[in-house]
Amino acid sequence: MKQEVDLLAIAAHRDDVELTCGGTLAKAVQAGHRVGIVDLTQGETGTRGDAATRAAEAERASRALGVHVRLNAGLPDAHLQNDESSRATVVELIRATRPRVVILPFPIGRHPDHRVASELGRDACYFAGLAKYGGGASGAAHRPFKVLYALAYREDPVKPSFVVDISDTFDAKMAAIRCYGSQFDGAKAAGEIHPTGLDLYELIRVQSAHYGSLIRAAYGEPFFCHETLAVDDVVRLGVQSL
Repeated sequence: MKQEVDLLAIAAHRDDVELTCGGTLAKAVQAGHRVGIVDLTQGETGTRGDAATRAAEAERASRALGVHVRLNAGLPDAHLQNDESSRATVVELIRATRPRVVILPFPIGRHPDHRVASELGRDACYFAGLAKYGGGASGAAHRPFKVLYALAYREDPVKPSFVVDISDTFDAKMAAIRCYGSQFDGAKAAGEIHPTGLDLYELIRVQSAHYGSLIRAAYGEPFFCHETLAVDDVVRLGVQSL
């Protein structure tokens, strides 16, 4: 199976990607891009479900989004570390998939694994581009062009660098999230999503509608990047000002 992709989302747990950027991945698939996911752990330490259940759920979720490749790094759930062994593992996966763009968790998070996954992913993206790192066994050097951070559900005072309009793929996002019944059926919170009294699925819809409203769209997913974004044509800029 061909593993190379244009866009790769890396996250700590099966279901993290669906929650934070599932609509964006589905939209990229619809645009003709090859899309992949790397789950760093198998979710074996989660309170609800088990690794085997979550693996089956992740497979169904992948089909719902239309992603082409889904890999698992097999790193220890609830014990993620940005150490040499973990970096080598993720470097090998980046070199195997060779993405142009990588989406990572935002580097601040309630779950320690989310914070570590962000740092580990960014460092691995850099080291993957060093020709002498890891030797030939880990694949040919490759450094992604762009690293983005999924900003969904953050309470920090960080303004998104941009928001992706997922109005046309919101249903696919929700279908993928609903595949994780062991985690979310009857839930009021998940990961970085704090409880408000609403059913989790409705809370996700409300949050997505909020982000969409920032760009005058029905639903959106927010992202942050450290670089200043370039604009080629100011006449074609979106989002009405007045």
